[in-house]
Amino acid sequence: MEHVNAASAQELEQTLLTCLRSHRWSGRVAEHRPYPDLASLLAAADEAAYDLTWGDLTEALAAEPLPALPPDTYAAAHTALSAAHAAYEARFGHVFVICLDGLTPDEVLDHILEAIRSRLTNDPEEERTVVADELRRLAKERLMEALRGAGNCASNH
Repeated sequence: MEHVNAASAQELEQTLLTCLRSHRWSGRVAEHRPYPDLASLLAAADEAAYDLTWGDLTEALAAEPLPALPPDTYAAAHTALSAAHAAYEARFGHVFVICLDGLTPDEVLDHILEAIRSRLTNDPEEERTVVADELRRLAKERLMEALRGAGNCASNH
């Protein structure tokens, strides 16, 4: 936590933007320092994510990569996934996002395809709620990874 609390505002916001590309979110998390512990930081990150507007979420979605598949995934799976992503983007106007934390590489493809198929049946308002939750979960996981990379915490999964 020392790194988070001692970093300059600009340095911390740049780190936070790698977790969730929302300037409002990163600013809110940075401005509530110092954090006494990891739990406090993660709670603040969650709270800031819950307060994001659709415009803030759209900003974050614009920078989101598509979920990565394991390197040994066969070509037909890539084709199926590309078609599913295209259908999702055509329906909702933004990339599909999903937090894959806790899944083994063998589970990723089936989980992504099942989630896209399921979420394509959502109406736009339902999907906005799901997207906001997935972005919040992604931000939390990425934040924990960033802290581990900085040597500031042990595994917290």
